[in-house]
This record gives sequence, structure tokens and C-alpha cells, in this order.
Amino acid sequence: MSDLACTLSALYVHPVKSCAGITVNEALLVETGLDLDRAWMVVDERGDMLTQREWPRLALVQPTLKGSEMVLRAPGMLALHVRLDTVEAATRVRVWDDIVKAYDMGALAAQWCSDFLAPSAGAKLRLVRFDPEEQRLADPKWTGELQAGNAFTDGFPLLVTSSASLADLNQRLAARGVAPVTMQRFRPNLVFDGLQPYDEDHIDEITIETAEGPVRLRLVKPCTRCTIPNVDPATAATGHEPGDTLAGYRADARMKGGITFGVNAVIVEGLERTLRTGQAARARLNF
Repeated sequence: MSDLACTLSALYVHPVKSCAGITVNEALLVETGLDLDRAWMVVDERGDMLTQREWPRLALVQPTLKGSEMVLRAPGMLALHVRLDTVEAATRVRVWDDIVKAYDMGALAAQWCSDFLAPSAGAKLRLVRFDPEEQRLADPKWTGELQAGNAFTDGFPLLVTSSASLADLNQRLAARGVAPVTMQRFRPNLVFDGLQPYDEDHIDEITIETAEGPVRLRLVKPCTRCTIPNVDPATAATGHEPGDTLAGYRADARMKGGITFGVNAVIVEGLERTLRTGQAARARLNF
């Protein structure tokens, strides 16, 4: 084991699953990850989740957190204001293989989502909020003795990447004559400076120094990539990059050859502490 000094350089919160993320300077760490991250989700008539895999226009829905409300904006739409302290009818929804308790956010939000995402399909979509009383735990195959809660994340409370890994990918894209991509394509929560490319693949724990005390995160599972990084977050246009380039060098034997970028993390210590960009950290490498 060896330790590397690094810095928390960026924080991202994605309030609505698969919609645009928000760059923040600070974020409260709660049981399910960063506060309000993936707290809402768009579902179809059956209550099944919508993601950019089949609904790339979700990328154009831009949330803003402002005081006591979340504001959703999208091209050609009036802003939708969603109160943070208000929910409507209790419901149950599906996120991957989990059926969980949630709250419907009402008819106006449902109409807004349906009008923007499926104006010609006639689909009746709903916006729902995760029920904080629900316990949705990450797979113990990866977390071991730790119980890691999730809201509407794919399966783990946090996703960690490094700026060096993105820089390396962009160099490879440039060599192929492809335009660079931004970190928003990979939808992480925490980005670190001071690491070498893909060091995060070999990190056991990261300890971040906060004013309230240390935050300890254990990196437990490489993040396998689907087609979402191939969706341009600015236009929702779909293509083959950076997926094709990643496929040439990021097959991970631990994930049965799956293409990975970033690592899922769980919280060992530090609930209710505030993460801020610029905080010093130590990464413990497992080789």
C-alpha cells in the first residue's frame, strides 16, 4: 500500500437521474451520497426509470437548485419549479431491478416531462422523488461489511474519477481526429487532481480533510460504461465516441471485459460533513 496526496477538484450533483448535472463548490455528504444527488427520476406509465440510453433528450433537462426549490429548464419549455419540501401521492417505481417507494411530484411536473421528452409519442411520463424512508442498498458483493444506501443512482452512492484520466482520454481522441469531451459525459460526483491517469482503478480508500473532520471513501467497483458517454450533453446528439476509443484500451478483466471509466465508492466515515472543492485528500493505492 502507498499513499498519494491529491485534491478534490470538482463536485457534481445530478438531482434528476439521467438529466444534466450541476457543478457545485460544496456538497453535504449524506447516507445516499451527495445531498439531493439522484433524488428525483423520470418514469414511464409503468413506473420504470427513464435514462439517456433510450431517452437522450434527458441530457437537455437542466436542473438548478435555488433556495427551497429545484428549477428544471429545457429548450422551448417554460421553467418548472419543484419545491424541495413538497411531494404528492406515494407510489412505487422501478430503478434497474429494484422496486422502491417514491413520491409522485404531481400532474404539472408529469405534463412538463411528457411534453418535452415525448411530444409526439404521447407517452405519459411522471416525475418522482425517492422516499427517504426507503432503504436501497448497494450490492454486498462489492461493499462487503459496509451497508451503502442509494437513492436513484445506478447502484452505489458515489462515483469517483480523476482529471488525469479525462486528459489521457482526450489525448487519445485527438490522435484519432476526434473532438475532446468534458467530464459531464461520465456523470461523476467527485473528481480529483494530483493522480496519474486511471490511478482511481487501484485506490482502496480516499480520505478527504474537511472542517468537520475526515471523510473516508472506499472505492469498491469499477464503473462499466454503456452508451450514455456517447450522448453529447450540449445537444443530446448520439454518436460512437468516446465509446469506441475507450473500447480500445479500457476493457477491465474484473468486469468480465466491460469498458470502465471511474470507480464507484461507498462511505466509510464522514456523514453530515461538507465536501468542498480544493480540499486536500490522501489516496491509498492497493499495490
